[in-house]
Amino acid sequence: MMDNIWLASAVWIGLALASSLISIRLALSVALIEIVVGAFGGNLIGLPLTPWVNYLAGLGAILLTFLAGAEVDMEVVRRNLGASIGIGFVSFLLPYLGCMLAARYVLGWPWPQAQIAGISLSTTSVAVVYAVMVETGLNKTELGKIILAACFVTDLGTVLALGVVFASFTIWLLAFAAATIVVVALLPKAGPRFFALVGQRVSEPQIKFLLLILFALGGFASAVGSEAVLPAYLIGMALAPAFQHDPELPHRMRVIAFAVLTPFYFLKAGSLVEAKALVSGALLIALFLGMKMATKFVGILPLTRYFRFENREGMYTTLLMSTGLTFGSISALYGLTHNIIDQEQYTILLTSVIGSAVVPTVIAQKWFLPKIGLAKQEV
Repeated sequence: MMDNIWLASAVWIGLALASSLISIRLALSVALIEIVVGAFGGNLIGLPLTPWVNYLAGLGAILLTFLAGAEVDMEVVRRNLGASIGIGFVSFLLPYLGCMLAARYVLGWPWPQAQIAGISLSTTSVAVVYAVMVETGLNKTELGKIILAACFVTDLGTVLALGVVFASFTIWLLAFAAATIVVVALLPKAGPRFFALVGQRVSEPQIKFLLLILFALGGFASAVGSEAVLPAYLIGMALAPAFQHDPELPHRMRVIAFAVLTPFYFLKAGSLVEAKALVSGALLIALFLGMKMATKFVGILPLTRYFRFENREGMYTTLLMSTGLTFGSISALYGLTHNIIDQEQYTILLTSVIGSAVVPTVIAQKWFLPKIGLAKQEV
């Protein structure tokens, strides 16, 4: 049946629909439910990761990252610069050091393998955080914008760590960085001019223009050994002011992303969890997941008190910053494909990363959702 692309599509969308209905019933983020449903689907019926599934999942990750960047209000970030940078930096540094040292001195992994473990578990998932923010309406609040900005700082630290420790710097990598800087510098003025010139049409030239930029820079990133999702956040941030004046355009893009693309991304993430690995590596998975959450709490929660977050908001921020998915799985896969870690270590790290997308999100959604988000869920 899975050889028939239309029946296979029906299975994937059926799982996405079931996830939506379950999320409504349980009042939990649909992204979280899709990960769990994907895990069941992958182990019970087998969800083959064909090239077209990987493509749609990858495009979903790029669009989610772009839309998350577009939600960052620079005025809010400037007012809360210390909180955004401080929380984001600590959110990267302490889990990186804690998980790396645990892998090295508790498990006895060699330094390169321990560094991959630290980098993989240092991340915060922009995709998960943004999906939760949109569902609860917190993406429009000052708290939500601070969290999204802090996510960017955390993942920037992860990307830089992976690059500094393992990647080789070439002229093409510098060319990619220069091209990204030029595009980000030009877009705040060029983007709105193009949007005004073509207007809103049934053929959606505005969205096609944005997809062209995302694909071009994403392709450049892949060609130099980086990841296609990396420039997407910066492009979104560059266009954030334009989107604030024309909220209908990002709304149309969110409809496309959440209806068609992101279910493939989250279901695929869940399908990568192997039931056997959960049993055989349960202690190691628990160790890495516990270390990641513990170090995030040690670093972030005191900062939320220092920056005068309310208790509920502080716990919610800490828990969401404890999530991981996109860059964590990318880092683990980098270690596997470059023969730094073996398949067993990869499975343990990947399952720990996916677990960090589930456990903190469940706790945050169930017990620490701020009042505005709680009110929207009850409507």
